[in-house]
Amino acid sequence: MKKILLSIDGMTCSACSNGLEKYLNKQNGIYNASVNLVMANATIEYDEKILNVEKLEKFVKEAGFKSLGEFKQIKFEKKTKTEKVKFIIFTILAIILMYISMGHMINLPTIPFLDPHTNSTNYMISLLILTIGFMWYGFDILKNGYKNLIHKTPNMDTLVGIGVITSFLYSIYNMYLVLAGDHSQVMNLYFESASIVIYFIKLGRYIDGMSKDKTKEAIQKLVEITPQTATIKIKGEEKQVTLDEIHKGDIVISRAGEKIAVDGEIITGKAHLDESFITGESKPVSKETGSKVIAGSLNYDGYIEYKAEKIGRDSTVSEIVRLVVEASNTKAPIAKIADKVAGYFVPAVIIIAILAFLGYLIIGKDIPTAITTFVTILVVACPCSLGLATPLAIVVSEGKCASNGILIKKSEILENAQKVDTIVFDKTGTLTYGKLKISKIYNFSVEYENEQLLQLAGSIESKSTHPIAKAFTDYLDENKIKSLEVEEFENIAGLGISGKINQKKILLGNAKIIEKYNIQNKFQDYEKKLADKGNSIIYIVENDKILGIVGVNDIVREESKDVIKQLSEMKIKTIMLTGDNKQTAVKIGKEVGVSIVISNVLPAEKTETIKKLKQENRFVMMCGDGINDSPALANADIGISVNSGTDIAMDSSDVILTNNDLNSILKLINISRKTIKNIKQNLFWAFFYNCLMIPIAIGILKPIGISINPMIASIAMVLSSITVILNALRLR
Repeated sequence: MKKILLSIDGMTCSACSNGLEKYLNKQNGIYNASVNLVMANATIEYDEKILNVEKLEKFVKEAGFKSLGEFKQIKFEKKTKTEKVKFIIFTILAIILMYISMGHMINLPTIPFLDPHTNSTNYMISLLILTIGFMWYGFDILKNGYKNLIHKTPNMDTLVGIGVITSFLYSIYNMYLVLAGDHSQVMNLYFESASIVIYFIKLGRYIDGMSKDKTKEAIQKLVEITPQTATIKIKGEEKQVTLDEIHKGDIVISRAGEKIAVDGEIITGKAHLDESFITGESKPVSKETGSKVIAGSLNYDGYIEYKAEKIGRDSTVSEIVRLVVEASNTKAPIAKIADKVAGYFVPAVIIIAILAFLGYLIIGKDIPTAITTFVTILVVACPCSLGLATPLAIVVSEGKCASNGILIKKSEILENAQKVDTIVFDKTGTLTYGKLKISKIYNFSVEYENEQLLQLAGSIESKSTHPIAKAFTDYLDENKIKSLEVEEFENIAGLGISGKINQKKILLGNAKIIEKYNIQNKFQDYEKKLADKGNSIIYIVENDKILGIVGVNDIVREESKDVIKQLSEMKIKTIMLTGDNKQTAVKIGKEVGVSIVISNVLPAEKTETIKKLKQENRFVMMCGDGINDSPALANADIGISVNSGTDIAMDSSDVILTNNDLNSILKLINISRKTIKNIKQNLFWAFFYNCLMIPIAIGILKPIGISINPMIASIAMVLSSITVILNALRLR
């Protein structure tokens, strides 16, 4: 199975995107297709043995659209000047058309050579020419409506197309009758109805397009954050280059006031960098030799040289943009329901319109009245607002999350986060900073001094990525102790690590590693002393003999206590799940205020705990570091990864907190609640509008003097869409 993101041209409304999506999903070899109207792209998962890109692009063309090739997520185009000019011209033409066709009805001065009573031929030809112009302007609507009808996926454009063409052809017929001598038919021309319906739909889409541009702002800010040029160092000489000319391994220079060009690692110098665009943290971060830098960060006050590591599509910014774009391409369950309803709604409206047309003829009404009713029903029922209700709110909210350092991989997370009733936290690096320090060492060996013992441990720990390893490597760095050569390094999941130094096997880990290897342990009292003070315990073992026990202490995150308190006030159950010993876990748990503490668990046992909670019908969010906790993160209803640094492409989690701030969990739940409320409001107004307007269009309220025509219907439809758009934009 292969996945591709294609850029699509020609989609103007939600009906277009839904129609294309349905058509693609019908094709043999396509596993799943998701079309994003706002981003103008389609994510397609397909069987590469059956299909290729050319065939996929052919399907897009058959559906009435054009593929512009693979989607370039770092380029967003706003409305062209030509489109704006075209809209202004047709606005003027719409006013002229309305004046010619209806001015005489409201006693406006009549243009003599266009008077319908004295110069009916000129009058009709002028209306015909203007209407043909509007048919050209709305040709994309008519073509898309026809294509979707042929593919048995009728949509909003199908309704409009049928209505407009019916009005146009009926007007042509009456024009023929006038030219044949029946001048009474001159008032039965509906050219203006066909034209103005197209105009108002184009107006709605123009406004819709502007709103979609606004929803992209958060992503555009990310895209535009990197500088266009940079200075690199070649053989001691500085050279100004564009970003495309920077290669992996190049030495890039950044001075005070300049932005970091690419992701990399500082090799010399020191500076404070503003990374708020990606982490949400406004406070400048101190960076020095060995520190990682992110493209787009602003250098406040120093001179640094850094080695380019991630460039182009591999950069953090590009990765974030990709994640946000892919997330907006997935559909929340509530959006799928709206799509399904819209799928049944359009055929139902066509049937209602036909029945109303026939009903009027049966009860003796004239053909013009029956046709007007037919067209009005089709136009007023266009489900544009229904289609916009969910995707617009989702994209606005995803942009809001991205600007707050919350990266969401799937849209359904925004719907599901408000359902969470249980949050499981890992301890180290999640509720705590994971910045561990060696607090105490008990040395039981004869041949090693404390420093030598820590040299053994630090050398092996330097091969590990666990937060505890940093305490040992920091100790070696701070005391300028050289790391020893390690052979046969092995990570023993949930227990510790091992390796060989000078042909001697060294084990490092918690008490469970001692049990696993059946090593005699006389030192549990020392372990208890360290644990009572909140230390994580590391045994150092050489050839099955315990050399010592090291206590490593962590610092609780400043926000942990407040976040746990607020979650409790929201009636959300909090659990701390850790592989650490019971005494340490209980001490940290009590300090932050979690409801339940579960300690001494292996990664597999963490997963079982998550599964058990789900079996109890609890909606579980797991928050961990994304590495040791990956199985648990993957099994939770929502997996949140913190402490991710610049490595944001973690497959195990659904959400990544780039700012490593637990307050983001509260923000995510809050945004989710507001988003779902907003979507429900949008869907209500969309359904309410259609339920109200269709009966009026049929003529049920005519006895009390309330009726509408196609033009009023098109205005009402536009207003319903604008209502939904403005409501969704409130989320910003």
